[in-house]
Amino acid sequence: MRKIPLIFSGIVSLVIVLVACSKADTTATGQTVYTAVATAFGAQIDLNNLANYAAQSKPAYITKDNTGNNPITNAKATLGRVLFYDKKLSIDNTISCASCHKQAFAFSDNQLVSTGVAGGKTDRHSMRLVNERFGVETKFFWDERAVSLESQTTQPIADHNEMGFSGQAGRVGIAALLTKLQGVDYYNELFKFVYGDITVTEPRLQECLAQFVRSIQSFDAKYDMGRSQVNNDRQPFPNFTAQENTGKDLFLTPPVFDGNSSRIGGGLGCNGCHNAPEFDIDPNTRNNGVMMTGYTGVDLGVTRAPSLRDLVNNKGELNSALMHTGKIGDLSTAVTHYGSLITDNQNLDRRLKPNGVNVQRLNLQPAEIAAVVAFLKTLAGTNVYIDKKWASPFN
Repeated sequence: MRKIPLIFSGIVSLVIVLVACSKADTTATGQTVYTAVATAFGAQIDLNNLANYAAQSKPAYITKDNTGNNPITNAKATLGRVLFYDKKLSIDNTISCASCHKQAFAFSDNQLVSTGVAGGKTDRHSMRLVNERFGVETKFFWDERAVSLESQTTQPIADHNEMGFSGQAGRVGIAALLTKLQGVDYYNELFKFVYGDITVTEPRLQECLAQFVRSIQSFDAKYDMGRSQVNNDRQPFPNFTAQENTGKDLFLTPPVFDGNSSRIGGGLGCNGCHNAPEFDIDPNTRNNGVMMTGYTGVDLGVTRAPSLRDLVNNKGELNSALMHTGKIGDLSTAVTHYGSLITDNQNLDRRLKPNGVNVQRLNLQPAEIAAVVAFLKTLAGTNVYIDKKWASPFN
């Protein structure tokens, strides 16, 4: 029998090895096996059967959408979920985005200020991240210093007190994080799955983290059940109590003032800044009269606020302290804050200074406060706290 040349024999052996490796990376049904992802996340993430982030349903009356040029995809939002929960994104592997934005509290923090690396503290209270996609405002942080959600996502990573990749005081900058993540086997698989190569860049981190955050939505509240049964918000909701409907009317209806800036009729006008049915913040809103940061003195530049949805959970418990300072600890006090504003704040929102002066007297009655609080509690959902696609993927 004629002998096979050694070179040809080697080629055959190499082909056999390659075929064997190829088979090892696929299942009998042709699905790819992602070994590192399976090891790190088990059944929490299945790249062959992605969770639905891109095609979630929403009520027909929700019309706002600030997605822009970064539409949600299941693949990128899945990678964003891993990044959001991964403590490797901090310089000492102790803090993740989820450390300050916890699912159990509607992706806010139940602490007055959040703790970062080496005991560092955030300057302001952690903002809720529910329904961020469904609003007109595209700027982020309480003082709107981030022009978009994409640019916001990596600023805490580069903050010296939060996640630590600051490039200051002997610490490395965010470029070192990119190298760090590229050395993690499950990120090699995830980035190859999403982008076709393993390269980790800051724009890719921003793109995926923003998609995950925008995917977090809450439209299963008592409010939504009522709104779906009527033509508009002004109609009484069949599933509301009389008190809740009264609170809704007070929330939606502008106040009527006399010449001394004292309310003599109408409602409270909350809807002027927190527009139903999304209850997002009007981008033109200025300061709300809360000036003291609690840390550094007067602060007139805070004009951003999260949606009023899920201020409380479905048990009526406050998810986090209120306002950017966290200085208000209950809904009644928050409503009462707007009842009597007498301030020299030159950045006060025009809707809080009737007749053009920095004085507002709503003359709130206890029953009115209670009714508005009852209405605000109807904005609490259920699924946002328990849906596994927004939970930590780590075993």
